Amino acid sequence: MKNSIYDASKNVFLDNIDVREYIQLDRVSTLYKSLKDSVRKPLKMILLYGKPGTGKSMLLSKLHHDLSSTQKVFIYSTPILDDSEFFKSLARDLFDVKYLGELNFTQLMLIVKSKLSKNYKVPLVLLDEAQLYSSEQMEKIRLLSDTRIVKFVITLHKTDKEDIIAKEHFQTRIWESIELKNSSKNELRIYIQKKLMKANCFDSANMFSKNRVNLIHKITKGNYRDTNKLLYTFFNIYSWYCYNDPSAIDSNIASSKIIEMSAIQTGLINA
Repeated sequence: MKNSIYDASKNVFLDNIDVREYIQLDRVSTLYKSLKDSVRKPLKMILLYGKPGTGKSMLLSKLHHDLSSTQKVFIYSTPILDDSEFFKSLARDLFDVKYLGELNFTQLMLIVKSKLSKNYKVPLVLLDEAQLYSSEQMEKIRLLSDTRIVKFVITLHKTDKEDIIAKEHFQTRIWESIELKNSSKNELRIYIQKKLMKANCFDSANMFSKNRVNLIHKITKGNYRDTNKLLYTFFNIYSWYCYNDPSAIDSNIASSKIIEMSAIQTGLINA
């Protein structure tokens, strides 16, 4: 059976991090430029924070992609929670040292000192999901950044209960912090349409009128991850109708009922 246009549209909203799918929005692009500018400054640590689904991981991956050809930059997309394994990864990536057995912080610092030279260029380490590291690990990361032998960019979830940038051992070390927020209604419409048009799904892009995008924004509050989840389900339902009952759907405008049905199915609305 030939795939429908809705199958292709559905795949646009798969939950993955691919810098080729980065959507340029004015506000996000301004924040990304601030992030790149911060990396060039003599800072110890840079914080990229915001609620889940605001695009932190995408910006971190884009930074890695854009800078890796001109400087030493390493990304840790998944936190390494074991101290020794984390330090061995740093030793391997930053200094090309493969350490056998356990490696503690003191031993790592000895490796660091043995590798320093006049021509030493400070590497950039990108830590995603840093809220998963323990307080003890974050303190060692802070101590490592204080030596100025490595610069860190870390992403953290901002929560209502605790804002990690207020913690004492970060207050004087993070010289730059950048907050990502959910999209506005207009930004969300541009985001949806650009994602679909980038995948040549032009007919699907035209389905989302201002009123339909406003409904999606009301449901997702402009959160990109929730929007992706909602629209993946939306196009999955449309695809089913396309194969089984095509007369029940209008290909010209997104059905508000199916948007709400998708929200219920994904748990964004409590039925």
